[in-house]
Amino acid sequence: MTSVFLSCQITFVKPTQSLAQTVAPGGAVVKLVRRGDEYAILAGEEMLMSSRMHGSEEALATLACDRARTLRRPCVLIGGLGMGFTLRAALDLLPPAASVVVAEVLPAVVEWNRGPLGPLAGHPLRDKRVRVEQRDVGLSLRSAPGRFDAVLLDVDNSPAALTSLGNASLYDAGGIAAAHAALKPGGVLAVWSACDDRQFERRLRKGGFAVQVQRARGRLQKGGPHHIIFLAQKFGQSGRE
Repeated sequence: MTSVFLSCQITFVKPTQSLAQTVAPGGAVVKLVRRGDEYAILAGEEMLMSSRMHGSEEALATLACDRARTLRRPCVLIGGLGMGFTLRAALDLLPPAASVVVAEVLPAVVEWNRGPLGPLAGHPLRDKRVRVEQRDVGLSLRSAPGRFDAVLLDVDNSPAALTSLGNASLYDAGGIAAAHAALKPGGVLAVWSACDDRQFERRLRKGGFAVQVQRARGRLQKGGPHHIIFLAQKFGQSGRE
């Protein structure tokens, strides 16, 4: 008698482990989850960010800090801490005398970055150049006219609000005016977005910026979805500081 063995491929899906959660000002539940060695932050059931796909966040820092890195003592504002990848990329570019303000409205996200998320980007919050402001980045912008050489915004699914409708005020005419006022002459506003937004681009131009639209892959050279980076420079020049 001949025995026949049928073989099949069995795929084991790693379970998703919920690690922590918090509530955004608009009421959305924001969760930190892990599946295997991948961490993700969700707003409800929508993926906000993943530890496996952060190339465009790094590109945001690279583009935004291209000018600031040449200054002796640049001051940079990052709106939205996320998983720390944008902050890490900025720190790797900026000189030792730089100062970097991180505005993060959710205290839990800061704690996650001091805890389980810290090793992913090499513990950027431990860098002495970094100061965390646990508040809405809009307040940081409005309280510091003419202070920053670069402002990086990666808040929500910008410019479209996902976790809180209040975030939309960062990207309307008033928010653009606040960012413009917070920048030094020649300073750069860089905005991460999940998709193109021609109306936002027009608002930036109307608000006194020279605008470029860059595209970056979620995993840089390794592919992933295309994301958009609005790169807006304030008219005028400033000397080296």
